[in-house]
Amino acid sequence: MQNFENYKSGFVAIIGRPNVGKSTFLNKVVGKKVAIMSDKPGTTRNKILGIVTTDTYQIAFTDTPGVSKMKTELGRRMVNASFDATSGVDCVIFMTTPLKKVLPGDEIILDNLRKLKIPVFLVINKVDELKRFNDIDLTIALYKDLFPFEGVFPISVLEDKNVDVLLNTIIDLLPNGPKFYPDEMISDHDNRFLASELIREKILEETKEEVPHSIAVTIDSIEQNKDNPDYLDFYATIYCERDSQKKIIIGHGGELIKRVKNRSINDIKKLYNRKIHLDLWVKVKKDWKDKPIDLANLGYSKDNF
Repeated sequence: MQNFENYKSGFVAIIGRPNVGKSTFLNKVVGKKVAIMSDKPGTTRNKILGIVTTDTYQIAFTDTPGVSKMKTELGRRMVNASFDATSGVDCVIFMTTPLKKVLPGDEIILDNLRKLKIPVFLVINKVDELKRFNDIDLTIALYKDLFPFEGVFPISVLEDKNVDVLLNTIIDLLPNGPKFYPDEMISDHDNRFLASELIREKILEETKEEVPHSIAVTIDSIEQNKDNPDYLDFYATIYCERDSQKKIIIGHGGELIKRVKNRSINDIKKLYNRKIHLDLWVKVKKDWKDKPIDLANLGYSKDNF
C-alpha cells in the first residue's frame, strides 16, 4: 500500500466574473492549454478541470464560466455550473481585477461563497495594468470589507508575478492524500472537446457584436484519411442563431471562414501531433441558447457542465 504521509492532493475551484483571467491562470499552472481564451465575455462555457501533478502534490483546478447576469437558458446553466463547482473542494480562488469600486457581479459571487466552510482566497489578477502597484491597495480594502478572505494575492498571470506564491500557499493547506488522477492526465475533457473549443476560440477572435455569443461548435467525426495515413480528417459544424450571423462567419468570398479554418488547423495539429484536414460547415439553429433539446444536442445539457 502506497504511503501518502508526505503527499498533498486536493481540489480548487476558480470563480469570478467574465474576463478576469481564470482560464489564462488555469493554462499557466497546468503548463499546457486546456481552456480556450479570448477577450469576449462568456468564452468559458463548461467547467474545465486542469490537473497539476508533481512528485509531492496533485491539484485539480476547476475553471468555471464567468458569473454575470444571464438572459438565456445557456447563460443560467453556466452560472449554476460555476457555483456548483465550489462544492466539495478544499479551497476557492475568487478572482477579480484592480477596481476602484466593487462590481455587482462580484457581490453576487461573494454572497454565494459565504455559506462555504473552506478557505477563500482573494486573487487580484492583471496588476501589470496598474500605473503604480500601490494602487492595488484600494481594491484590497474594498474587497476585504466584504468577505473574510483566507489570504490576498495580487498577481499577474501575464507577467508570472506572484503566481508561485499563490500556488505554494494552496499546496500548504491541502490535506495529505493519494493521487486522484493518473500522472499523464491534465484535463477531464478529451482532445475532441478541446478541438471544438479551439475552433470556437478562432471565431470569437475573428468576429464581434452578437456573433461570438451565438455560436456553438461540434466535431461531427474524426476519420483516418484513406489516401494518406499521415492525416486525420476532421468534420465540424459551426452553429449560429441567425442567417445574418451565418453570412458574417463565412465572410465575403469565404474569407473569414478560411481564416478560422487555417488557424484552427494549426492548433488542432499541435493537439493531436498529426497532420489534419478540416472541413467546416455553418448551419443556422434558431435561438438554440434557449431550447433545452438544442442545448443537449450541442453538448450543453444540465449534466454536461
